[in-house]
Amino acid sequence: MNKQVFGLIGLGVMGRSFVLNVERNGFGVAVYNRTTETTKKYVEGVAAGKNIKPAYTLEEFVGALERPRRIMLLVKAGAPVDAIIQQLVPLLDKKDLIIDGGNSYFLDTERRARELEAKGINFLGMGVSGGEEGALWGPSLMPGGSINAYREVESIMSAVAAKAEEDGEPCVTYIGPGGSGHYVKMVHNGIEYGDMQLIAEAYDLLKRALGLSSQEFYDIFAEWNKAELSSFLIEITAKVFKKIDEETGKPLVDFILDKAGQKGTGKWMSENA
Repeated sequence: MNKQVFGLIGLGVMGRSFVLNVERNGFGVAVYNRTTETTKKYVEGVAAGKNIKPAYTLEEFVGALERPRRIMLLVKAGAPVDAIIQQLVPLLDKKDLIIDGGNSYFLDTERRARELEAKGINFLGMGVSGGEEGALWGPSLMPGGSINAYREVESIMSAVAAKAEEDGEPCVTYIGPGGSGHYVKMVHNGIEYGDMQLIAEAYDLLKRALGLSSQEFYDIFAEWNKAELSSFLIEITAKVFKKIDEETGKPLVDFILDKAGQKGTGKWMSENA
């Protein structure tokens, strides 16, 4: 029976997309999710007919992978990561590899690396940037941990990562030991949140002081995106101003609540600054 090259646990939005990316690039994948119905729906839906093997227990999942096993976690940061690692460890062999691809705190990543390496199991903490579309078509990847562990998945990560427009180089590089990969992702997110706050404040000032229309906002942000402010955030903000609420026929931005949630990485960066 053929074994799969790569395994992924966690079929949320990011996990579902990342698996399709890995498989599309020629690597067989085994998948597992805590709820079996999610796994079944996935493999019978968008993953049907692809080299993606479902597993409905962790024992079945681990048994479906070639050795040394390469297992990526895309689950909620914090206790869920520790819980799944605790369940996996008795099933693994020395030299197997666990990759945490969530937004984990870098000190938690360093602790997990120490604990697993003491058992002979390799561990990488890897930042993944790009959201659902990035996970599917090419994310930016920030792996940190043992360099030898990274070599085990370098070809896979180089294949699935986004490619730079200038030279076609994959948007992934080994960051360094310990929790350095998640540290870089934390800083990346913190900078992004700062940019988002600046954009929100620019909108607020122009809206309240000048009373600009959504069309005028679109024109301004689209123009900004042609010069030194050109960026993904400015680009998508301009697009937001063009969206119309289907029920009222008015600009959707006028109905967006003045509040935002956060997962903690921005706070962590401020605390580490």
